[in-house]
Amino acid sequence: MRVMSVLLAALLSLPLLAAEVRELTWSELIPEGALPAPSPMPMHDLSQLADQLAAEQAPPAAQQMPAAPVNKALDGQTVKLPGYLVPLNYDEDGQANEFLLVPYFGACIHVPPPPSNQIVYITAGNAVEMEALYQPFWIEGTLRAENASSELAEAGYQVLKAKIYPYEM
Repeated sequence: MRVMSVLLAALLSLPLLAAEVRELTWSELIPEGALPAPSPMPMHDLSQLADQLAAEQAPPAAQQMPAAPVNKALDGQTVKLPGYLVPLNYDEDGQANEFLLVPYFGACIHVPPPPSNQIVYITAGNAVEMEALYQPFWIEGTLRAENASSELAEAGYQVLKAKIYPYEM
């Protein structure tokens, strides 16, 4: 009976071992030998915030490297990656569930979007309040090295039904 219990416990733990979460950095999304991501564009002077909010009605800036190569070795891995969420849609209650994840605040909105291998298209397993989008988040889920296109930018990766929660070290 004891052997049966140990065997059952081992079998039940197999999915947990298979779904080990790998914490990524943004530089790991760039394949070896590819050009590094350009430095982020400078953030806007906050004293000019009213002008910047008005500028959000303007067409988006052209993306830097919209077809940058991706790290195919990451495809299918369960990952955890920090970043900022850029909503692609939201409902009447102010909740969003479709995003671009970017490495720095303001990317895709106030400055030209980063290369496609520095953008992850996200669909949320849980909706996020629009007011919370000024803070960084962790996203967790299965990373796909697949392009996704939006009005704002091309993304080189996707995580569908991502677990999204506030960034804490």
